[in-house]
This record gives sequence, structure tokens and C-alpha cells, in this order.
Amino acid sequence: MGQLRDRMETDLRLAGYSPSTRKIYLGYAKLFAKYHMRSPAEMGEEQIRQYLLHMVEEKKISRETYRQIRAALIFLYTITLKRETEVDHLPVRRKKVKLPVVLSGTEVQALLDAVRVAKYRAIVMAQYAGGLRISEACRLRPEDIDSKRMVIHVHQGKGSRDRELPLTPKLLEALREYWRSCKVKPRVYLFPTRVQATAEERPISDKVVWNACRDTALRAGLTKRVGPHTLRHSFATHLLEAGNDLRTIQLLMGHEELKHTTVYLHLSRRHLHAAVNPLEQIRIRGFKEKPTERPESGGS
Repeated sequence: MGQLRDRMETDLRLAGYSPSTRKIYLGYAKLFAKYHMRSPAEMGEEQIRQYLLHMVEEKKISRETYRQIRAALIFLYTITLKRETEVDHLPVRRKKVKLPVVLSGTEVQALLDAVRVAKYRAIVMAQYAGGLRISEACRLRPEDIDSKRMVIHVHQGKGSRDRELPLTPKLLEALREYWRSCKVKPRVYLFPTRVQATAEERPISDKVVWNACRDTALRAGLTKRVGPHTLRHSFATHLLEAGNDLRTIQLLMGHEELKHTTVYLHLSRRHLHAAVNPLEQIRIRGFKEKPTERPESGGS
């Protein structure tokens, strides 16, 4: 894409998009141009629709990937090329409501026990103790850990919002254990991909954390599909089961709207079992009733 790519990257920077979002948008714009073997400046709505249909029907992309591609092309044509009419009527894929995977307290403990590397243990614990997104955990800096006030500072999270999270004693100890294990102390990022005096320090990649989390879950014998975001979902669900209100959880999770937090009502066993089931209110002839047992809490 050449000069067009440079212009789009400049526009993304001016608009305040995060480095990870810039990378995603530029990558999808490049793939769009590669698919048609033409510059996006030479194409329009018809070619965009052809590409999206190819990705949906042949590449079998998820709704989230479709959303990202659509957003990237809308930005490219609306802002960089100033041809918003080309993307005015791109269809939005219908959302399939699918509840996220949540670990029980016992499963979280098994996952933490199976972590062998101090760095990965600290990252996993930070995600569970603070409900951090993977990008937020990877880009933490040493100065973000405020041990005097016992808070974690999250700078420019999703939606370019800052927030503070509680720093628990167990997490602080895990972070200190990791710090002591570092032969060369990180200079810029708390979890760098590598630390060398002469090399530019970069944060650990999301993919590395994904792979470490998956491998640890297998080693722990967990049958659920576990990724870094599973820890974030488990954090919110366990908070709700412990009696915390939705508004507090919304602030801790960094959700812009409360409706994004209410999904955890569907995952909380405390709320599920609080409802009186009508079947339990009737007597069935010839059926021997057993005392109702209260389920154990899934939190930790």
C-alpha cells in the first residue's frame, strides 16, 4: 500500500488508537489490497463486499474478526480516503449470544499451581486478581504497581480510559518473586519480551501469553478451553458471587456501559440459585423428595 499505508497509520495515531488496534487495522487493510491485488484507492463498495463475503464463506471468520475487518475498512475509506459513501451500508453481522467460559475457584488454583515460570505466574495472577485484559497485563510498567497505596494503575485501557485496581498482598508477593528472579531488571515494561542492555525493550506479546496459558491449563488437567480472557471472566463472576454489586464490577472491569457487565449475572451460581424454581413448589405423587443442598461457592 506504500504511501496510503503511511497516511492511514498517521490518521490512526492522530485519532488516538492504541498500538495494538493500529496494527490490526493496518494488517486487515493490507490483506484487503492483497486479495484484489490493487490499491484500496482504486476500489470501492463492490470490492469491499466481495472481500467480506470471501472472508465469511471461505475463511469462516468469526463475528469478532468480521467486526474488526469492517471497522478497519470503514476507517480507511471514511478518514484516510475521505470516501465514506463506499462503506455507508456495509452489513453488521448478527451477534450470537454465547456465554464465556468461567473457571471455578478450584480450577483457578490448579491453573496457578501448574505455572512453572515466575513471569507467567505473575501475569496469570495479575489477570485474575485485577480482571485485566491481556493487552493491559502485557503492557504494565514497573511504576504502575503502587505498593504504598496497594493499587495497580491501568493507563489507557480499552476506549483510552485509565483506571485503578486493588493490589492484593498475594499478587504483590508474586510480582516481587518474579522481580527477584529477573537477572536483568526490566527498564520500561514489567513483562518485557526480552531484557538486554543494548536492545529496545518491548512488552511480552499477547500470543506468548496465550500459548503459556493454554499449555498451563493442559498441564493442570483442565478440560475447559482456557485463555487469558477466561481469567478476566472468572474474576468478574467470582466477584459477583461474593456479593459485590454490578456497578463496582463495571468500574473494576473498565466497561464503558453497565450492559457489558450484566452478562455475568448469567454466570453467577449465586444468582441462578437465588430464583425460586416453580417445580420445587409442587408435590409430585409417588416421588420421594430430598432435602435441598446449597451448592458450594465457585469463588476463591
